[in-house]
Amino acid sequence: MKKLVFVRHGESLWNKENKFTGWTDIDLTPRGIEQARAAGKLLKENGIVFDKAFSSFLVRATNTLDLILSELKQKEIPISYAWRLNERHYGALQGLDKTDTLEKYGEEKFKQWRRSFDVPPPELSMDDPRFSGNDPKYKDVPKEELPKTEALKDVIARVQPYWEKEIKPELQKNRTILISAHGNTLRAMKMILDHMTPEQVLELNIPYAVPFVYEFDDNMNVTKSYMLGDEEEIKKATQEIADQGKKKSS
Repeated sequence: MKKLVFVRHGESLWNKENKFTGWTDIDLTPRGIEQARAAGKLLKENGIVFDKAFSSFLVRATNTLDLILSELKQKEIPISYAWRLNERHYGALQGLDKTDTLEKYGEEKFKQWRRSFDVPPPELSMDDPRFSGNDPKYKDVPKEELPKTEALKDVIARVQPYWEKEIKPELQKNRTILISAHGNTLRAMKMILDHMTPEQVLELNIPYAVPFVYEFDDNMNVTKSYMLGDEEEIKKATQEIADQGKKKSS
């Protein structure tokens, strides 16, 4: 059977602090670690055995993957790491408090930057210390390919070819694949797999460490898709993501 499971990383330190994270390499909170372990236990309870895994370059995703595979006792499987699976780049917003940004720029501009399909936040300059071209981790990536800001449209543009060239061929070998990534890269994946419109994907929220499962036929058509876990808990976790950045109560 061709099966794909993707999981957003557990809560990170900057998720907890309500900051725009993007490509900033921020690790998991203790809660995020437990969320990742719980995802691994859930996958184990469902008897899912993986043949290969993919992750972004960012530590919150790589550590989530490591914790899941530890729970599954499947750490020996091959893993591919790809910058194309990194979170959406939030440009000059990276490191800023979401609620403070909302109050400073207003709800319309904030929503446009955070949730529009094709309007990116203000970009970083290449000499900004936050620019990924200054990070040795990306030394093998041409600087002109590294984003200085992104809208969701740009994330889809980099995820789609990686899906076609790297992930899809593995599934076509009747393998079971695990992806550990981020809210926006996984929104991009769902837009590709579920043939969602830009309007539909803007309303989509990906909760922390909830496994999304896709099954495919021999023609790579989705035959079944579902989330693992308690339905009410998933609803609460999804609402938590939707509520991020709301104005502080006075």
